[in-house]
Amino acid sequence: MIDEKRFKLVDTKTGKEYEFDGIKGSIGPDVINISSLYKKTGLFTYDPGFTSTAACNSKITYIDGEKGILQYRGYPIEELANSSSHLEVCYLLMHGELPSESDKNEFEEIIKNHTLLNEQIIQFYRGFRRDAHPMAMMIGIVGALSSFYHDSLNIEDPEHRMIASHRILAKMPTIAAMAYKYSVGQPFVYPVNKLNYADNFLHMCFATPTKEYEINPLFSKIMDQIFILHADHEQNASTSTVRTAGSSLANPYACLSAGISSLWGKSHGGANEAVIDMIDEIVLNDLKPKDFIEEVKNKKNKIRLMGFGHRVYKSYDPRAKVLKKSTEDLFKDLKIKSKELEIAKEIEELALNDTYFKEKNLYPNVDFYSGILLKALDIPTTMFTPIFAVGRTVGWLSQWKEMIEDEEFKITRPRQLFTGNKDKSYKKVPDREKKSIFNLLWLKKTFLNNQ
Repeated sequence: MIDEKRFKLVDTKTGKEYEFDGIKGSIGPDVINISSLYKKTGLFTYDPGFTSTAACNSKITYIDGEKGILQYRGYPIEELANSSSHLEVCYLLMHGELPSESDKNEFEEIIKNHTLLNEQIIQFYRGFRRDAHPMAMMIGIVGALSSFYHDSLNIEDPEHRMIASHRILAKMPTIAAMAYKYSVGQPFVYPVNKLNYADNFLHMCFATPTKEYEINPLFSKIMDQIFILHADHEQNASTSTVRTAGSSLANPYACLSAGISSLWGKSHGGANEAVIDMIDEIVLNDLKPKDFIEEVKNKKNKIRLMGFGHRVYKSYDPRAKVLKKSTEDLFKDLKIKSKELEIAKEIEELALNDTYFKEKNLYPNVDFYSGILLKALDIPTTMFTPIFAVGRTVGWLSQWKEMIEDEEFKITRPRQLFTGNKDKSYKKVPDREKKSIFNLLWLKKTFLNNQ
């Protein structure tokens, strides 16, 4: 534990000592303040992936990966997912406490009043190819919002920050649903403000001008729960991206567009798609889960068990527990058996009882069951990550707002360990050795064929 004492760094070669302050958090690991390290010693720390570095202080989300604990503003994720609504959780993350009844009603009304997109934005969708991934469209559309809302781009103004946050939070489901509609060639469906957040999203995705969409209350509850479980997750890759972009005083629309780009990676938000692909491969090749587990353990095959393991969690992801129960409840309600769920549960049981996975602390994460659950709701796999983005929007906004309001706020500027060449002499073109790293003719041909 860190107390009032200072920490010493000793140069074993010279015997010189350097002192650094300790900082104690309210819970979790304490930290050593090394912000003056370079100034004092001329040294940087080396921490690839920032696995042992606290880049900021935050009061929003706490994770204990060893014990499988996740809390939003001090509230356990299990309680919020089972008892709260997504917009109530949004208020909690953005304002620090759960809303009173009047605050809740006012907040929901504000969000409902911002759900529409400017009609000119609709034209942006027409510029994408018909087979464009919805995430590609969302990156462009969210970034483009900054060209429409000049009235709230002064991020140093608290009122502007809040207006922009409300707009983005309200419009993200509309943007995601329209990206889906465009990808399947159907007309856009506009938001209906009498519906709640999850109902509205499902309606915009699945209603058509020729047929009204009947909202299944259980589907709505599960979708709302998925949004809650994905709302924030401390300093993950996409949140760190939003903070880094925001540290340059970029507008929030640009920052969230950057966050969506980061989320798209298969090691982040795209992992639940990968789980479905994995299970489909097992079914297609008529593999037994036991045989598949053995294939994973054979490192030569380079086959990964998707949906298992996490950078932070070294035990069972609490979000996965919630989603596993919701998945079981859904199929029980629908009175159907799911081959995907049966395979997933068998894989989980085998892995949790296998020494290989135990030693590596590999447990199911949120992606392991979320893909199966979304597929059961008739959500296509291309929409899995956009739904993640809709849920995570409030976390990005809350983290961005917190960063801007932090007294220690400064532009992000990581340093590096340089291992490249130095002091090379310039050579004129005739004196240089030929060292082609690719076939230019092949590259030119490939490029021309993909116009």
